[in-house]
Amino acid sequence: MALPVDIAEATRSFAVRRWLARADLGRDTLRHDPLRRILGALKLPCPEAGLGALRLWGQTGDRPGVWIAAADPVYLEPRLDHLRLHALQNSVAASELGALVDHLQQTLVDDGDYGFARVGPCVYLRAERPVATADVAPTVIDGRAPDAFMPAGADVADYLRLCSEVEMALHGHEVNERREARGLPPVNGLWLWGGGVAPQAQTIPHPPLFGGDPLLRGHWYSRTAVVIDWPGSIAACLEQSLVDPVGFVAVVPEDEADRVDERLLELRQCLSEGRVSRITLQFADGVEARLTRSQAWRIWRRSIRVPA
Repeated sequence: MALPVDIAEATRSFAVRRWLARADLGRDTLRHDPLRRILGALKLPCPEAGLGALRLWGQTGDRPGVWIAAADPVYLEPRLDHLRLHALQNSVAASELGALVDHLQQTLVDDGDYGFARVGPCVYLRAERPVATADVAPTVIDGRAPDAFMPAGADVADYLRLCSEVEMALHGHEVNERREARGLPPVNGLWLWGGGVAPQAQTIPHPPLFGGDPLLRGHWYSRTAVVIDWPGSIAACLEQSLVDPVGFVAVVPEDEADRVDERLLELRQCLSEGRVSRITLQFADGVEARLTRSQAWRIWRRSIRVPA
């Protein structure tokens, strides 16, 4: 189960803290995105390209047939000798994002070779020919210098040129002036990542997915696997996945962050009753907790020791 909070926030409850103290804990030091983390836990291969197209597939339910890259809004903070990237995906209003995308479309797109489009809270770049893009989402880099994550190779010049044009077009836009007046960071760039064409649908066994993350949903669609909206409880997930012997994947939405302890206590009860045999929990800070029924006897463990 993927959770929208760090482990420290999830373990404010004494009961949850005592339970997770008995877990096997690890940390994803590379800060992988949820898709790579979840597929890694399932020991399933992760697609290396076309993640932007997969995310669009997950949003619309239809496989896009053209080259697509995700183009997520970021704030590139100038430091003394480098830039620091801040992901703004969840902090830009739809009206702001729409105005910025419309401006880019009117300012930069003149020959039809590429174009920008907003779908819900996400922005995409469509191109007639492939453009070099980064491999990871800005949420993976958030708060760090982006240099090590930028693409390399013969086509990188086109990538840098396009990024520079986007930054110049966004500079001084009225949306950013209003954001800065409210003490918010401006959207001064788009992080282009996951470029490619969505794979053809192929049946590869995956456990049912309960959740709304569009990239996860798009990957599940591409594997013709079961995708269901988050039903609101672990009991509902169990009820709807009883026919699948390999369990299920649940992604708790961000708007239920304040109820994570309820979900964890519900999981603890399911494990103790034998309704599930093992649990893997993935927290937002990269910590992963693995639990089985036998770990309930680790009564000597009273504190959580998270690996550095």
